[in-house]
This record gives sequence, C-alpha cells and structure tokens, in this order.
Amino acid sequence: MQKILWLLDAGHGKNTPGKRSPKFQDGTQLMEYEFNRDVVDRIAHKCDCLNIAYHILVPEIVDISLSERVRRANKFHVPDGYTKALVSVHGNAAGDGVNWHSANGFEVFTTPGVTQSDRIATEVFNQMKKQFPNWKYRMDMSDGDPDKEENFYIIKNTVCPAILTENGFYTNEAEAKKMMTDDFRDMIAQAHVEAFMLLGQRTT
Repeated sequence: MQKILWLLDAGHGKNTPGKRSPKFQDGTQLMEYEFNRDVVDRIAHKCDCLNIAYHILVPEIVDISLSERVRRANKFHVPDGYTKALVSVHGNAAGDGVNWHSANGFEVFTTPGVTQSDRIATEVFNQMKKQFPNWKYRMDMSDGDPDKEENFYIIKNTVCPAILTENGFYTNEAEAKKMMTDDFRDMIAQAHVEAFMLLGQRTT
C-alpha cells in the first residue's frame, strides 16, 4: 500500500480582508490566518513525532492566491512509494462579521460525487467526533457519508485527493474563545493526525 504525504494548506493570510472575528469586549479579535497556521503547525509537529510525511504548502504569513496554492500542490513531487493528499485547514464564519452569530460547529468538504477524498473526509470527521463528542457536526448524509460537497477552488483543482476542514466558527463568541485556546487547537490537530494514522500512513 502506498503511503500518503500530506499537503497541509493553511487558509488565507494576514492581508486577507474580513477573515477575523467580531471584536471582544477588550478589543481583541481572532484572526483566521493565525488560527489556521497555528493548527497546521501543530499538525506538522505531531506528524514529526509520528514519522508521518507532510509538506506545509503555504509557509508564508501573507495570503497566497488559490491558483498558486493549487499550482504548488499539483507540482509537488512525492518520493517513490508515496501518493499525496491535500488538507486545507480553515475557521468558519457566518453573519456580517461585525456582530456575533449563533452558527457553530465543525464541517468537512469534498468535491461533488464519489471520490477518493470521501474516505479521508469521513476519517477526519470521525476522529473529530472522538475528540469533541458534544460538538455540533454540520453534515450532509444524503450520499451516505458526512462530508459536504462544494466546488471550492482549492479542492476542485488539485490533481490529488483533497478535503477542506472548517474547525469552528470564529463569528460565534463562545466558539471563538475556544478557538483561541491551546487545548482546543491541539485537539483539532490531534483529530487530523489520528485520521492520518488510521488511514495507514505511518512511514515506519
């Protein structure tokens, strides 16, 4: 069985407009680019500890265009015996971005139809439920699996299996507070890595 090298994509960048929470009473905000990159860094550290192969697709803090992200993913050469898959990590949002919104929970996206990405998405979903059994899970079971299906550019245009995870709503005040904590971020990262392991991707 081929091993998977995981392409880790942290969504958006420091200069991406609007990707931030409403302001807390003390004036602070959660910035999505920072959340995404911190979670990806935690995933990468856990992969290092477990000898799981990965590549951080966007090491930059500034935003990198979707077309450039796809170009990097598609041209990335994996070693013999490996295939590759992309996981794009995000925080979610709802409402006008100024006022807090009630939407909350986790969701994972693939492209429409039955693809190799479905198995990855389902495993990440299942591992997230183990980490957070009482969280709200936003899903579409109409085709027998929990992932939602959209033609998001980053997952539609890669030549490898690709999923996009939305790890909480930073426009929900209670959820945004959790998203700012080390424990929450570490559990998000752990769920991703547990999925990688269960998909049989230990390199030893």
